[in-house]
Amino acid sequence: MRRLLIRHPDTPCTALERIEVELGAAERGALRLVYRMAGHPERVVARNLAPSERPRRRDELWRHTCCELFVRDAAGDGYLEFNFAPCGDWAAYRFSGYRRGMTPLETAAPEIAFERSPTVLALTVTLPDQPLAALDGRRIGLASVVETPDGRSYWALAHPPGRPDFHHADAFAVTLALAHTAASTA
Repeated sequence: MRRLLIRHPDTPCTALERIEVELGAAERGALRLVYRMAGHPERVVARNLAPSERPRRRDELWRHTCCELFVRDAAGDGYLEFNFAPCGDWAAYRFSGYRRGMTPLETAAPEIAFERSPTVLALTVTLPDQPLAALDGRRIGLASVVETPDGRSYWALAHPPGRPDFHHADAFAVTLALAHTAASTA
């Protein structure tokens, strides 16, 4: 499955023209995401871009360039949030409801690979503890925060009215259907 992210209209970005996310299966059925940020990558602030010698779990990655995944629980208002920085740092949380009950999610560290070309930044993430099959029929949100010298821009599948808010129900804009995902990634 491939989806384009939409920049929030109140957050201009001179560095990127588009962000596309591809979602599929990696080895042993693990969830794999590829975020491709196209435009003028040299305008993206370098903080969080250089590979870390020891990637680690770290809070507040959204303050700089990072990519995000949100997964709604099969039943109820709870959801998971995953943050991935190009440097390899990451975070994972469980919420019991809209911005409520945030706790660290116990999960294996994701595998994060970052590539840079003159026109594209690409972040590939594999989540070994999140099998793609377990997400069938679940609502998901895909998002990115991009830091430039002018500030941060917020990109998502959909934006609710008002300020950028990836946690809002409107941001969980896609229901994952594995039959469709398998067909579109073949």
